[in-house]
Order: sequence, then C-alpha cells, then structure tokens
Amino acid sequence: MKIIVLAGGLSTERDVSLTSSAGICKTLIEKGHDAFLLDVFMGLPDAPENLEDVFTLPNHGLEIAKNISTTEPDLAAVKASRPDQSDCFLGPNVIELCRLADITFLGLHGGEGENGKLQATFDLLGIRYTGPDSLGCALAMDKGVTKVIFQRCNVSTPGGGWLYKKDLDKPLSEMGLSLPVVVKPCSGGSSIGVYIVNTEEEYREALEKSFQYEDELIIEPYIKGREFACGIIDGKALPPIEIIPKTGFFDYANKYQDGGSEEICPANISEEISQKMQELTVRAFHALKLNVYSRADFLLDENDNLYCLEVNTLPGMTAASLLPKEAKAVGIEYGDLCELIIQKSLEARYQ
Repeated sequence: MKIIVLAGGLSTERDVSLTSSAGICKTLIEKGHDAFLLDVFMGLPDAPENLEDVFTLPNHGLEIAKNISTTEPDLAAVKASRPDQSDCFLGPNVIELCRLADITFLGLHGGEGENGKLQATFDLLGIRYTGPDSLGCALAMDKGVTKVIFQRCNVSTPGGGWLYKKDLDKPLSEMGLSLPVVVKPCSGGSSIGVYIVNTEEEYREALEKSFQYEDELIIEPYIKGREFACGIIDGKALPPIEIIPKTGFFDYANKYQDGGSEEICPANISEEISQKMQELTVRAFHALKLNVYSRADFLLDENDNLYCLEVNTLPGMTAASLLPKEAKAVGIEYGDLCELIIQKSLEARYQ
C-alpha cells in the first residue's frame, strides 16, 4: 500500500508525534509498504514534480524525526521556520499527497490532529485515514465534555468541574472542591500544564501556568493512587498496563525520557480489577462514540476504587509506548499492530 504517515503539527505534543510516526513509518516499510513520513504543518515544499515519486524516495521522509526533549517544543519557532510563512495548518502538498495515498496513518497527538477537525476535513475531501471518526475525537478531546458523558454513562471518573479564564477568582468551594486538587488544561495532552497542588498559593500559581495553554481548565479532587492505562482495538480491551513514575506522577518528562517510569504489563492487579478496568474501557469507548482504537487512562485508589481520567484517541505509538506494550502482551507485535489499525480503519469507514 501507499501510505502517508502524518506527524508533527502545532500541538505541544509535536515532538512526541514525530517520534511515534517515525516508528510507524519504519515498521510499515519493513512490512513491504511504500510509506512516507510527512509533517502536516511543514508539508513538503520541495516535492518531486511527479508527486507519486514521493512514495519511493529512499529516505522516506524520516529525516524530519528527532529525539524528544524534556520540555515541550517552541511552537513559535516552529511557525517561524516554515518557508512560506503561512498560518494554514496544512502545509504544502499535504492534501495532494494524502489524496494519492491508499490511506493516511494519523500519527498526530493533541491539538488539531486529535480534536476531530482534521478527521472531518479528510471526510469532506474523501481522504482515507486511521483511527476514530471526527465526532469521537472531538468529544474525547474536551475533558469537560468527557466528564459529563462519563457521569451520564456510568463510567466512574473523578468529580470536579471546569474553570474559564474570565472566572479566575472563582473559589474552589463553588465547585464543591477543597485542597488538594489537580489543575489541568481542558484539551491538553502528555500531562503538559498539569499540576497537583496542596496550598492556595500553589493553586494560584498552577492556574496562571495552565491558563498559558488554554482558556478553560479542569479542576479535580486529588486522588492518591496507582496509574494505569488500558487500550482497546475494534471494541476489545487489551490487558491493563501499570505506570510507575520514578518520581512524582506520569508527567511529560517521565513519559518520554529513558528511565522516567516503569511499565508493567499485564498489570499486577487482581483479575476482578483487571476485568473491571477493561469493562470501563469498553464502556468509555462506546460512550464517546469511538471506533477503531484508543487508550483509556485510570487511577486506582487505596480502596480499590477505579477512576477513568480520559481517553486518548491517537495514543502514543512508539514501540515503547503503552498501547504497543499492551498489544504485545497478547501476542500482537508492533508491525502487526500498525497493520491491524489500518485494517480496522478501512473496515470501519471504507468498506
């Protein structure tokens, strides 16, 4: 197959996406596909005259990938480095190349790549893509909307609510909360802008920092517990994986730096809790109107209460990422997982 692996973009998870997508592209090439790695924002301004030739270029576009840094990327610098200085999310030749491909593998994380807008655009343009549909992506990306849906659909989730920038001085008591709490952007990812706060001073500082990313935040009660994730493919939940950060919680640095955390799969929990987590994963998947695949994140408190925090519609896809590790636990190797995602995406929308 001719496959464009779409990466990068303008979210705070840009670097993560480039690394994920490079791994996807390499394994698809090894599987015999004509795959090309393409940055959705930078595009390919120096494309060959015959665009079809892109799929057989010897470097496969892999030169755009780089190692993930310990801090989020400088998006202003990324914008300034685009040769045509356009603010269009879709870079030169992106649409044309995606049209030529048999399918576009979405290796984007966060922002416009995961909030349903790109999926809806591709639907209108007749471009085939991997992963969930636009509606499910839009619902899952907004943590406030997700929380309301979970509460209506009996998916256990932390309490709390959302706070807009214009309501900065709204006291916690009006949201039915008291310290300690968790502050996080409503639509962010990779734990960027997430803070656990214990004092009023820490809370005010966290609001100031998190509002730099978005104008809407989620404020939740702090729940002390173990961290887990549970992937799902084609409606079937994978074995849960436990994440044990070396320090603090599973933040950006612990997620993407070597030695930042330990992951155990299958998780060392009872069969009863494992089954319940899988059931909640499936329930959340359907409640958010998702299809193909996703990954749900959980907390398990000291009394064995489970809380679903959110669902990632385009989860990390390096060979060392959580979803591929869960798939491997049931015998699905990384390359086979990438092909399975393509197969299930084609079955969900294009057959």
